[in-house]
Amino acid sequence: MPQPIQLKDHEKDARLVRSRVVVGAVAVFILALVLVARMYHLQVTQYEYHSTLSENNRVHVQPIPPTRGLIYDRNGVLIADNRPSFSLTVTRERTENLKQELQFLVDILGLTEEDRAIFEKRMKQGRRPFEPVPIMFELSEEQIARIAVNQYRLPGIDVTAQFVRHYPLGEHFAHSVGYVGRINEPELKILDPVNYAGTHHIGKTGVEKFYEAQLHGTVGYEEVETNARGRVLRVLKRTDPVPGKDIVLSIDSKLQAKAEEALGGRRGAIVAIQPSTGEVLAMVSQPSYDPNLFVTGISFKDYSALRDSIDRPLYNRVLRGLYPPGSTVKPAVAIAGLDAGVVTPSSRIFDPGYYQLPNYDHKYRNWNHSGEGWVNLETAIMRSNDTYFYDLAHKLGIDRLHDYMSRFGFGQRVALDMYGESPGLMPSRDWKRITRRQVWFPGETLILGIGQGYMQATPLQLAQMTALIANHGKWIRPHLAKTIEGQPPADPEPMPDIDLREPGNWEMIDSDMQQVVHNARGTAHKVGATSVYRIAGKSGTAQVVAIKQNEKYDRSKLSERTRDHALFVGFAPADNPQIAVSVMVENGESGSGVAAPVLKQVMDAWLLDENGKLKPEYAPQVAQVQKP
Repeated sequence: MPQPIQLKDHEKDARLVRSRVVVGAVAVFILALVLVARMYHLQVTQYEYHSTLSENNRVHVQPIPPTRGLIYDRNGVLIADNRPSFSLTVTRERTENLKQELQFLVDILGLTEEDRAIFEKRMKQGRRPFEPVPIMFELSEEQIARIAVNQYRLPGIDVTAQFVRHYPLGEHFAHSVGYVGRINEPELKILDPVNYAGTHHIGKTGVEKFYEAQLHGTVGYEEVETNARGRVLRVLKRTDPVPGKDIVLSIDSKLQAKAEEALGGRRGAIVAIQPSTGEVLAMVSQPSYDPNLFVTGISFKDYSALRDSIDRPLYNRVLRGLYPPGSTVKPAVAIAGLDAGVVTPSSRIFDPGYYQLPNYDHKYRNWNHSGEGWVNLETAIMRSNDTYFYDLAHKLGIDRLHDYMSRFGFGQRVALDMYGESPGLMPSRDWKRITRRQVWFPGETLILGIGQGYMQATPLQLAQMTALIANHGKWIRPHLAKTIEGQPPADPEPMPDIDLREPGNWEMIDSDMQQVVHNARGTAHKVGATSVYRIAGKSGTAQVVAIKQNEKYDRSKLSERTRDHALFVGFAPADNPQIAVSVMVENGESGSGVAAPVLKQVMDAWLLDENGKLKPEYAPQVAQVQKP
């Protein structure tokens, strides 16, 4: 019998649908409650947090680096300025794939793999978060155009206009003014992170380094609104930076050029000082280099050429060159002897061509091996007699000699504002005991009396010694800055003046130094014969290699770089000192024959007018007697 056909249960289906609708409605209601609760939490409970976060994503504070102060010579000639330049910068936090973007830059700009290596090296240097890092400077118009066309493919990479340090006179002031360079990681750790925000360069050497605080200025800020890709839409608030202070140097660019010309391409150093003020008029160290190479980053090839050069162009001979001063220190030794009372102007010794200590066989030779007979102090300075000064040094002893020479600035830094100056070396008993673990020998005192032995001095120290004699012992530290924003530099630690028991001894040594140049028997009489003003000077020769006891100096047996150094110091006009000069010519051999003519050319350039006559303002001062 067939089964009955079961009809569809509509009531059951309706119950199922109703239950599903209820479950769905409950689920939607619960989800809606969760959504509302979440919205309430975000928009009410955490309103302050997200509002601040949103604002920070939209508004950024960007530093505005200050314009670096300018540097001029004493006549207003611009020595260091700021030149506008377009640079390529990268903000790592805004890039999507840094390596890929750098490679794309190399491709579109037609650069080399070495350039890419430089880019990566600069990106690895220390920096602050969200700080743009310059990776390429001085972009050409074509390079700027190519980057602009492909800007959408280079997020975080921008072309910015900024000022870059420039030295119009190039190598002429490299050793005095110095240069700026990129801030490295050690410097980044000690610099003020606020004041140096946005700044990528800092003074590395010379005036740029010493006066960094004055030249840098104070950073400014601006609040900017940006879009999601970090592009600036508008400036909301701005605080202008304070530019660095301008500095006027005491150096005269014309005299500097004349001094370089006088040196004639030879290795050496020249320092010219105005005795009455301590202002450095010229400061030459040859050979030199172009400081512009270091500003935006010197290439490996160029730096290797400078670093490995046998002539050492990076070496500042004026401040760091240490040389035995030779006979140039004899006037200072003579002052020590007079003030200590061990000799008088009339004291004489007999010179057979050598000097012997009592009970010693060793002979300390005079440069004139035939001897000069009876010699007094005037003749000893005029003829640069070594025998006389051996005897004088022996009478003084190392302790008094060290004390007096230290008062002239030897063995210490003498400059007021010259970065990297070496103190040189003024040896003593204690120094030798500590450094050599030996006692001091009498013979070492003798050779110290003629500026040989352990003693080492810089050309700047020799110029300062000469200025002290011209000033009759008044200490004024040599300095490069004439004014900073119109104010002269101050000496925080002035040196004590050299007060002699008999002040007239200054005039006596002055007169003796004039005999060196203007007496027919003086060692530099050829220079004096052509001078229209009186020069007080002293020649010197510094040994590079030692000569044995019974041998003579033979230049033919020595290579050019092992021959004696030539030195000469002097001031003029002798009756009214306006300039004190020290000259050192490496391996020049003759102080009187090589260095003295250089000194005279520098003095002529400063003291003479276009007609070759002494300028009226530099004429010797004549004391006026008041009439009753």
